[in-house]
Amino acid sequence: MINCFAQQQDTTKAKRDTVKTVKTDTIGQMVYALQKFKNVRDTLPLRSISPVPNLSLQQMLKGNLAGVFVQEPNGEPGTEQSMILRGPSGVLFTKRDIYALQPAVYLNGVPLAQDNPFAFDVQKYDYNRIGPATNLLAQINIDNIQSISIIKDPFELTKLGPNAANGAIYITTKNAKAGVRDISLNTYFGFVSPPKVNAVNGLYENNFRKPFYQKYGTAENYESYASYLSDSTNTSYYGASNWNDKFYQTAPIYSADLGITGGSERANFRFFGSGTKNAGNADNTSLDKYNLFFGINMAPFKWLTVSSVVNAARLDRTRNKSLRDRFAEARYIPDLSSPLSPNAEVYNGYLEEIAKAVDNNRSTILNGSLTLSSKINKATIASSLIFDYNEGSRDYFTPSTLMDGVSYLSNYFGYTQRIGMNNYIAYSFELNKDHKLAVEAGLNFQDDTYKYNYARGYNGPNDFVKINLVSGNSLATDYLHAKDFLVFRYIDKAVSNLFSFYGSAKYNYKNLLSLNAILRRDGSSNGQPDSRWVTTPAFSANFNLKEQFFKNSAIFNGLNLSGGWGRTIRVFLDDKFAAGPQYRSENGWFEEPTIPGYNGRLGINRPYGSGFVGYGIKMPFVDRTDLTLDASFLNQRLNTAITVYNRNDKNQLLGIPVPFETGYTQKYESGMEINNKGIELLLNGNVTGNTSSLIWNTSINLNYNVNQLKALPGGLNEIVIGENKLVVGKPVGSFWLYTNDGIYNSDAEVPAGRTFNGIPLKAGDPKWVDYNADNRIDNKDKVLNGDRLPKFTGGWNNTISYKNFDLNFNFIFALGQKAINQYEASRYGFINRESNNDINSVKEVSSWQIFDKAKTYPLYNPFSDVDAYRADQDLFLENAAYAKLRSVTLGYDFAKSSIFKKGTAGFKRAYLYATAMNLLTITNFSGVDPELINFNGYYDGANLAIPTTIVLGLKLDL
Repeated sequence: MINCFAQQQDTTKAKRDTVKTVKTDTIGQMVYALQKFKNVRDTLPLRSISPVPNLSLQQMLKGNLAGVFVQEPNGEPGTEQSMILRGPSGVLFTKRDIYALQPAVYLNGVPLAQDNPFAFDVQKYDYNRIGPATNLLAQINIDNIQSISIIKDPFELTKLGPNAANGAIYITTKNAKAGVRDISLNTYFGFVSPPKVNAVNGLYENNFRKPFYQKYGTAENYESYASYLSDSTNTSYYGASNWNDKFYQTAPIYSADLGITGGSERANFRFFGSGTKNAGNADNTSLDKYNLFFGINMAPFKWLTVSSVVNAARLDRTRNKSLRDRFAEARYIPDLSSPLSPNAEVYNGYLEEIAKAVDNNRSTILNGSLTLSSKINKATIASSLIFDYNEGSRDYFTPSTLMDGVSYLSNYFGYTQRIGMNNYIAYSFELNKDHKLAVEAGLNFQDDTYKYNYARGYNGPNDFVKINLVSGNSLATDYLHAKDFLVFRYIDKAVSNLFSFYGSAKYNYKNLLSLNAILRRDGSSNGQPDSRWVTTPAFSANFNLKEQFFKNSAIFNGLNLSGGWGRTIRVFLDDKFAAGPQYRSENGWFEEPTIPGYNGRLGINRPYGSGFVGYGIKMPFVDRTDLTLDASFLNQRLNTAITVYNRNDKNQLLGIPVPFETGYTQKYESGMEINNKGIELLLNGNVTGNTSSLIWNTSINLNYNVNQLKALPGGLNEIVIGENKLVVGKPVGSFWLYTNDGIYNSDAEVPAGRTFNGIPLKAGDPKWVDYNADNRIDNKDKVLNGDRLPKFTGGWNNTISYKNFDLNFNFIFALGQKAINQYEASRYGFINRESNNDINSVKEVSSWQIFDKAKTYPLYNPFSDVDAYRADQDLFLENAAYAKLRSVTLGYDFAKSSIFKKGTAGFKRAYLYATAMNLLTITNFSGVDPELINFNGYYDGANLAIPTTIVLGLKLDL
């Protein structure tokens, strides 16, 4: 929706910069997808963002646009990140859940296909998706971008269709322009710095445990004392703690790109190429990115334009070497009784063994479109062929020296392919000078294919054989059978189609009123036969209050009231829901639930583990309502907009527990409804005006969102899903926890007969609140507390310029969210953690440190059977709100200096700048960084820190 509100762009030098008049931009007018959102309100301020070395689209958007909450739980370059627009549309209990909450991303009108979460079906752990698990939105290079807009308007989202059920991000690249020759060169070089570390050794850990043993330890407990701490003369654990010298490092980052634009009115082109090296400050992690873009426009006739764009990218990721991720990939837990040593010399021996491992991760991306546009009188006809293809591969090997004498390898290859056809015809009627009408009809087709091949093998002949050799004789009975490894193979493929057609109309009355309406019909192959077609309407209106009531007012430069309502269907990500009752390959057991068969033979059975899919499953849909008042004042020095919104995600699918005797773990049913409502505020102002040498532009964006579960399938009021609980009327992101009320200091303090899940409570156990007063602490006493996602999000961006200098600084914030500090729960619950010897028992080398903000907890009995330091209690629930000084940039434009004016012609811009990122965090959270909290709201301390980064860069425009 277009109105008087000024975009969130840095206009510091707008009046002083000379803008050349150019001829018609062929692509900008003729390609429908690119003219669609050219002037929307929520547009990224590219001028101030481009000097910041953001690696991904999520990082570019973080804190810069209202209603967008970005989760970056890992500072490792290339890891997956999340964007949530105006609250979550579903539950957020596992890593898999985050995939269903992401907005659609359009690149030049192409809806980019992301990795499908169906690969989690064959995973025992969900820390990372199998394969390279690289953030595919790292393909975006900001130096080739013309605009990035957030689409939240109900009418526009309905027009975009089912892909945009969670909102949309619309990216337009720089394109060829008639009669314009541009050459741009951008480069930067800098470093990421290691964090300050307070390293400790076995002495600290021994002293930490001593009070627990002194108060609660028995002779039997002392006999089973951790072996690596029992000998204080063991220099591997009691010697110098300097592991951080090997783990953390100052690493260089750099980038260079070149863009060339040229041509005439009848044919023009743009070429762009770039190479980027991004690095983390720990574990030698990095991401190498290469981009190549080419766009060409031809007008063989005045009424016909042919436009084509192709974008290619390659992402090579060097991953971390953490124990947890390695064991999760191998599904093998060795003896963990002796953790990694904090001594650099001993730890280096481990790194030498790791050097024998293989971990190659690569993602290759290709997308683009071919568009034919014809304009005859008042009619426009356009047809576009779009495509998006990405493939990922990972080759992995771990030597037997790191796996109790058992070597491990895995190979993954997967691809995502999207092909589409978009066609529309539009006609404009000018009824008279006051009344105008435009109508449009179109149809869209989209074909998606997701496929992967994954194999993992154990116990190779030796550590020199790092590939899975198979028999190549096609005539032999052992054709393609593994020769040297015990191999498990997994393969899956999902194909889905989406077909849509629509009709829309737009009516304008003078410059006073505009009305929009659309009716579309969408059909998805992932829906069941009796419900795969859905009709969705939408409408919007914009009323120019300035023109009607304040036409001669000197106060208002613009004043608009706009609103809309729209419905969008939500397509299932998995094709299994279209089939009804079915058979699948699920032949595992509790410890290995994903085994597809035995002895090389595939098994087929009912999906007892994943859940029963019946009939009567309807397509989910989203209803949105928006109302916006925006205004500009003081010759547009001050622009503001306030939006109230309401979104209902209805008829959603949820797994419902079923009786044990059925054999199934759950049954999928429709009927869950989630509501998000809130307020957004945008404020953009020129504080000093443009008359003085000093100009200060500032912009603030703020979003307040309230989330609530409105309904559950079957009319249920509550449901338990694993360690989580959903209750109608409560936020879907609430934690389900015991309430901690202190400690029982003696057996006399324990109420007679009080138990915890059948275990008698004793002195030293937590005093959990018995809400139902039945003298038994169990799940009935757990209550919903806090929310995983923030209530307030936003940012404050400032640009101050003086002559040819400018200074930009950007703050971001997120308030109202809570988190479970699982890291501290595991540290204090060391007895249970170490005795279990499972994936949660892993002690990374980075755990040999203490933190300045670490909290202290009551001295409970760690040997108690009640698991006193269990994570599902509010003892470990913390305020995870934060505010950050995310970036500061200082620059100087030499193109306007006397040096260039007198000596060299042709420079439009020669901008030298220095940027620092992640400089300051204000928070009460006791962990390293509240941003490092996992998507599910749990902080485990396993992720790498987001580093402080400093770069020096140059931008040349010729």
